[in-house]
Amino acid sequence: MPARRRSVRRGAPPGRGRRRGLRARAGLPALTGAGRFVAAHAVDSLGTGLVFAFTIVYLAHATHLSLAEIGAALTLGNLLALPAPALGGLLLDRFGPKAVVALASLVSAAGFAAFLVVRSAWQISLAYLVVQAGINLYWTAARNLVPLACVPGEERLWFGFISSLRNLGIGAGAAVSAVALALFGPDSLYVLIAANAGTFLCAALLFLTWKPARSPAAPHASGSSEDRGGPAPRGSRQAVLRDGRYLLLVAANLAFVLAQMVPPVLLAVYVTGTLHAGAWIPGTLLVINTAAVAVLTPAITRRSARHRPHRAIAGGFLVGAGSFALFAAPLAWQGAPGWAVAAVLVAAMLLFTLSEILSSPALNELSVVLAPAAANGRHQAAFQLSWSIGGAAAPVVLTTLLSRQPVLPWLLLASLSVLAVPAAHALAPPDREEALP
Repeated sequence: MPARRRSVRRGAPPGRGRRRGLRARAGLPALTGAGRFVAAHAVDSLGTGLVFAFTIVYLAHATHLSLAEIGAALTLGNLLALPAPALGGLLLDRFGPKAVVALASLVSAAGFAAFLVVRSAWQISLAYLVVQAGINLYWTAARNLVPLACVPGEERLWFGFISSLRNLGIGAGAAVSAVALALFGPDSLYVLIAANAGTFLCAALLFLTWKPARSPAAPHASGSSEDRGGPAPRGSRQAVLRDGRYLLLVAANLAFVLAQMVPPVLLAVYVTGTLHAGAWIPGTLLVINTAAVAVLTPAITRRSARHRPHRAIAGGFLVGAGSFALFAAPLAWQGAPGWAVAAVLVAAMLLFTLSEILSSPALNELSVVLAPAAANGRHQAAFQLSWSIGGAAAPVVLTTLLSRQPVLPWLLLASLSVLAVPAAHALAPPDREEALP
């Protein structure tokens, strides 16, 4: 008798299925084919971390200008770069996201290279204009790369993963720069600035040589220019102004941006200058925020992705309002022991971080999903403009309110967060389903 054939299951190998299960539990998206895309973000964020906390320190050492003069020069450069998202939108529609992101990285590299030779205030403004123009161009186009890299339906997971990756990179870069500064003194900052410019060049090369697998605008049109992140038909400014739902998203994101300016703008001066708490607290709170975003974002985003993005955004704003109430709480508790103030501030930062983790990936997802599939450059420019305007206005608005009455900035941020909740719900799709299939 012939031997009986043994039946063989032709599913995925056990090891591969096990790895897929571990990836899903960790909240990570499918990374197959996106190696250079991921590497570009890692290199870019590592370089950003090298100078993230020491830009002003470097400029004070290199130019011998006063801190006030340096701050004014940086502010002017930031303001002059505000039109960059509009230019980015035009370039995005004409050349596609991959080319614009690579160009933006080259522009930022040129700006940081110019930092090596600045000696006066106007030179700082000019160099920082180039840096900020590159950053604004980058983020105008970068969100459009995510749909090209991800498996359909995993957009929010990718945005969460990128947020986590960038926080890890910035933290690692900041640690390297801190060690270099401690061991070799302020002259090491010249090397760090040059290394940062080099990382932007590496990121540009990685973006240019990455071959994305799909296009959200034409997923079945193999061989088209959009399949490789190429150009799309051009949109119009009027189309954005008529898109009330997208403008509502931009307004909600502006509230989110103002909230995100708390760590770099408000935290240190409030804790040490207003509350007269320990000087170690602001740095500790920043470490908690950076580490929690880096470690927890993928897993939390995986869970929140079961629901529509507008619900994650609304939940994030509610949690954020609670965090601002906690930040203001020590003002009502005069004479509180230092450990109690520190504990309240840690709790506030944990809520603030949870708000960021819930809201940021969902807002970025909607910035792509609610825009037209093709010719969405003007929409992305409008969304990025909320970041540019919020980032430029926050230092003046928040510090002015703090100087008038310490509770006012927290009241403003909490109020904006509460008002953003119904705006987030208004972003719901027509079917109003809560759970995703």
